[in-house]
Amino acid sequence: MKSGRPVSVLGGVVLLLGLAAPAYAESGEHYVSLGDSYTSGPLIPHATGHPALCLRSDHNYPSLVADRIGAASFTDASCAGATTGDMTGAQNLGLTKNAPQFDALKPDTTLVTLGIGGNDIGFGSIILTCGTLSATNPQGDPCEKKYTEGGDDQLAAKIDATGPKITKVLDGIRERSPHARVIVVGYPRILPASGPGCWPLVPVSAGDRPYLAGVEKKLNAMLERRAHDAGAAYAVNYRTGHDLCEPPADKWVEGIIPTMPAAPVHPNAAGMRATASAVADAAGVSSTASAR
Repeated sequence: MKSGRPVSVLGGVVLLLGLAAPAYAESGEHYVSLGDSYTSGPLIPHATGHPALCLRSDHNYPSLVADRIGAASFTDASCAGATTGDMTGAQNLGLTKNAPQFDALKPDTTLVTLGIGGNDIGFGSIILTCGTLSATNPQGDPCEKKYTEGGDDQLAAKIDATGPKITKVLDGIRERSPHARVIVVGYPRILPASGPGCWPLVPVSAGDRPYLAGVEKKLNAMLERRAHDAGAAYAVNYRTGHDLCEPPADKWVEGIIPTMPAAPVHPNAAGMRATASAVADAAGVSSTASAR
């Protein structure tokens, strides 16, 4: 999740190019994936698709789901940095543009997954701001104080403001692909469920961990509520024991300095496999493991 269009947090953008597309067995399922970088999977080998600056991986959860269901057709329209506005408008990537993601939707589309909302609340900017504040107050709660100054929680307000945008996106999917099953995909747990966190490995002050973890829970709760209100399914991917403070073998989300190939503060390949399983469960698909 990012503010504006940067792909990494506290780091530069690394560009990967790749053009290979996997083949899919005929099953009658016509699958379209929409979403931001938590869907596209930046820096997880191997990069694929156009434009390259969307940083899609052929091992992101949409690709794994497409393999699992044996999709007759599969279009991954997700793009790093996307917001709800990029569903219907072209996304400016600086050197190029990504077409409106809704262009991928067709009347015969039978399955749509949607992972969006994090960039609408500016999560990348939040992590950058809170990380900077933590440098001089690692045991306090400078980030919470900043975002609740004056008595109003600015981040809760941003989540509330994003809710109607999610509903509008879901309505737009229904209009374009009226026969599709729609699954909204939640964000995986980023920070630990308890304790002070793991500063300075992850630069979030000990007192801010509960607040920021609460922000993500509110975002996911809003996404789940909006999904159910629109008649869509919701894929739960918020699990304990896999946050960015965990050992490399256990984490599903990388820290500021990744220990596995992935963008900072983004899912790694293990996280994408877990998300694919959550999507398969929400879709009622047999949870057979992908060999990829």
